[in-house]
Amino acid sequence: MVTVVIDPGHGGTDPGATYKQYKEKDFNLKVALLIRKYLIETYEVKVLMTRSNDETLSLEQRTTYANNKNADFYLSVHHNAAGGSGFESYIYNGSIPSATKEIQRIIHKEIVFTTNKYNVKDRGQKRANFFVLRKTKMNALLLEVLFIDNQRDLQLMLNNQFLQDVAKATAIGLAKALNLTAKPKPLPKPDPNALYKVIAGSFKEEENAKQRALFLQTNKINSYIYPVNINGTTYYRVQAGAFSLKENADELVAQLKSIGIDGAFIVTEGEVEPPPVEPITGYRIMGNSVLTASSMNKMIKVINKSAPELADLYLEIGEKYGIRGDAALAQAIHETNYFRFTGTVKPEQNNYAGIGTTDPNTPGASFASPREGVTAHIQHLYAYASTDPLPPGEKLVDPRFDLVTRGSAPTWTSLNGKWAVPGTTYGQLILSIYENMINFELEQINQYIDLLEKTTQQIKE
Repeated sequence: MVTVVIDPGHGGTDPGATYKQYKEKDFNLKVALLIRKYLIETYEVKVLMTRSNDETLSLEQRTTYANNKNADFYLSVHHNAAGGSGFESYIYNGSIPSATKEIQRIIHKEIVFTTNKYNVKDRGQKRANFFVLRKTKMNALLLEVLFIDNQRDLQLMLNNQFLQDVAKATAIGLAKALNLTAKPKPLPKPDPNALYKVIAGSFKEEENAKQRALFLQTNKINSYIYPVNINGTTYYRVQAGAFSLKENADELVAQLKSIGIDGAFIVTEGEVEPPPVEPITGYRIMGNSVLTASSMNKMIKVINKSAPELADLYLEIGEKYGIRGDAALAQAIHETNYFRFTGTVKPEQNNYAGIGTTDPNTPGASFASPREGVTAHIQHLYAYASTDPLPPGEKLVDPRFDLVTRGSAPTWTSLNGKWAVPGTTYGQLILSIYENMINFELEQINQYIDLLEKTTQQIKE
């Protein structure tokens, strides 16, 4: 069986690179353990660790350990520092086994392919005279995942999903490079008495259930409607099929999703059915921004020349929380009257969302900086739109976060009567400003296209 030694760089009294309260050794260990976990769960391989906790080891102790274990491969996990951004890998710059370059190429390519979706810069496949690469007798590779002192890189390092993706990519690349055998996946034991029912929708109004059944019929899927009583309320379920094999039920759920029914689910005979979920209608607070910072700042300054340029912060922090930062800026425009602060809140409070302002005599919360103010605004929206905890590494700055019923307002119009009281058209006013922002950017784009066309015509003439 192939033996792999994973070496989380630094540790114990050696923190490695440091930035603020963060230490490289901690990130190294976390990624290394995730790589180990994925390898041993997925492949036939023996994985050894130079350290599995925060202990001090010399470079010689690490390489001697790997050499004494007659390991087939040595992987050293590090994070970078001192100005820069992105991922790079290293092999020894002296005499190396012929396979080392190919192993580096395969693993490096796998990690770059995975981290592309995070816009991580590929700093290349490099060679260096590092001790752990020079003194190991087997193929060896050192990874420098990201830069701890780069703010954008650091945010990714604090994102558990990113770390899991990097670890998985490393393990997959390693498995490809070393020709590891995948472990067989255990087959689930079928229950001969189970009946898997596929529910294509659950509605309070029977008419909505009928519309769903008609939609299914137009897609050549038979269904029927039956009522179910949950906590004294009648709901109308649309059942699209029932199967003795779960695989068949899963296939139907996938088919339903392919035609736009995301809320399809499976229940088994005799199982307590999950509470019904009414379809969410309206423009969601959670989602991706579509507008550019330059266009939004420009539009605001058309109305208020002295307005602060906050669009970049709204896009950056909104993306971190999965909130539409451009629409949140439209809400800030509404709350502050284009940052003229003609109401109770004053500019020095950096309170762009009116958080804590309940009447003309209550100025509300104050925040130390524009970044903190925008973060509080995004967090307050996150409290309304999501039930998830804060993203990893994020500090709570919204003083009213815990006063919100989590997930109670997934759309902008569902903020009516919640963010503002009575606020019967609060969400509509925000979306109206947002629509104006979109039209402004479209106009800017059209003007640019016209200019390009005129320039092209002049060149031809």
